[in-house]
Amino acid sequence: MIQHAELKDLAEIQTLFANTIKTVCRKDYSPEQIETWVSSIEDHGRWVNKLEMQYFLVARINNKIVGFSSLQNKDYLDFLYVHKDHQRKGIASKLYHAIETAAMERGSVFLKSDVSITAKSFFISRGFKVVREQLRMLNGVGLVNYEMIKELPE
Repeated sequence: MIQHAELKDLAEIQTLFANTIKTVCRKDYSPEQIETWVSSIEDHGRWVNKLEMQYFLVARINNKIVGFSSLQNKDYLDFLYVHKDHQRKGIASKLYHAIETAAMERGSVFLKSDVSITAKSFFISRGFKVVREQLRMLNGVGLVNYEMIKELPE
């Protein structure tokens, strides 16, 4: 079931975020990169702001959050994460479809995202194109990701 996230979901969302990165992304990023990436959950205010200001969705199975995604403004897909134990079950596709629909309802003609090495093929399969490879610095550690964009149907 896809539904709007609530502030009370924050701790569960952050746990899912950290555990997914630590397991699913370990083939594409070093232990130091993963620990740095996961450390972004320590900025509690930033996460509260994202839940309150973005179109933020969670996917639940048996009342447990198994994925989440968010749309910033009308055209930037900020988050798309699926629980490490629920990969390849269609959850990311359902969350993505809900975000794309919301973007189109808000009048967006494109959708952008900064995508990890791990998620790149998922986004390409949804029609995104790589704009450029990026090296993002976080606490002095470089993380490669991709600026990607998709034109939306009118």
